[in-house]
Amino acid sequence: MNITANNNKKIIESFAGKRIMIIGDAMLDAYWMGKVNRISPEAPVPVLDVQEKSYKPGGAANVALNIKSLGAIPLLYTILGDDNAGAKMIEILKQEGIKTNCCLLVKNRISTIKTRVLSQAHHILRIDEEQTDELKVKDKLTLQKLILKGINELKPHAIIIEDYDKGMLCQTLIEGIIEQASALKIPIAVDPKHKNFWYYKNVTLFKPNLRELSEAIGKNIDAHQQNSLLEADKFLRKKLNNNIALITLSESGIFVSNKTSNYNLPAHVRNIADVSGAGDTVISVAALCLAVNANIKTLAALSNLAGGLVCEKRGVEPITKQQLLDECVRV
Repeated sequence: MNITANNNKKIIESFAGKRIMIIGDAMLDAYWMGKVNRISPEAPVPVLDVQEKSYKPGGAANVALNIKSLGAIPLLYTILGDDNAGAKMIEILKQEGIKTNCCLLVKNRISTIKTRVLSQAHHILRIDEEQTDELKVKDKLTLQKLILKGINELKPHAIIIEDYDKGMLCQTLIEGIIEQASALKIPIAVDPKHKNFWYYKNVTLFKPNLRELSEAIGKNIDAHQQNSLLEADKFLRKKLNNNIALITLSESGIFVSNKTSNYNLPAHVRNIADVSGAGDTVISVAALCLAVNANIKTLAALSNLAGGLVCEKRGVEPITKQQLLDECVRV
């Protein structure tokens, strides 16, 4: 084993037992699988004979699964509708050994469900059921009290904010989390979306993908032009004062920077089966690297490996510690 692989192995092994708080939008990923053998006589659309249905935790809940499968302890803080989908999510999380005492069930609100329809492994349709308006004031206050109490009492080794623009996170809550965590010197890793993008000031690590960053700054960023990436990174840092930027570049790999250094890491050659959940895996590994004080190049390298590896799996699946260890040796 070479020196780099040996160092990465030590970093991954040190993930064990780290408490990682995950705050953000959870969703239920549903899969309807079957065969299409005919076209409907009612309209020119395929008719799927459903043979199997399965359900998996998505969004922040998938991040929690990744954290657990990498050997750490997930502390999941999310909201769910007080409905059948919410109950199903709770059931699955408990089966996976993830505590659900901080999953807040909100009355008169629906849980987010993403239903993927597949015919013989081919993805033919996705159906989204969701409610994205902000929480009512009472529910906001209950949620904020729960989260701030958790940060203060549990003192996690790192916090992940997983923002999917589903209405759970708002400016007041975001700023309260950052203020509390900063006072306790707890690193925060953020996976942002459009609505709250510029509220994440002074976080430890900010992880947009290339499209999200381009849309936020209103300018096309060329992943193949270093000056384009550096200009975007400078703009981001000026607006947010983030310590680390981790920009995922899809098939072009990953860009990482702090206030003194930056690196471009190319993507590894993969047999891509499904990119769903790759961002969840990347932020999970990045936050664990923050928790164990890994340097930014190691953080980016392990996150890049993990994000690519999970794309070889069909459907939203967490990566295991052993898979990541094996991959470090292989590459």
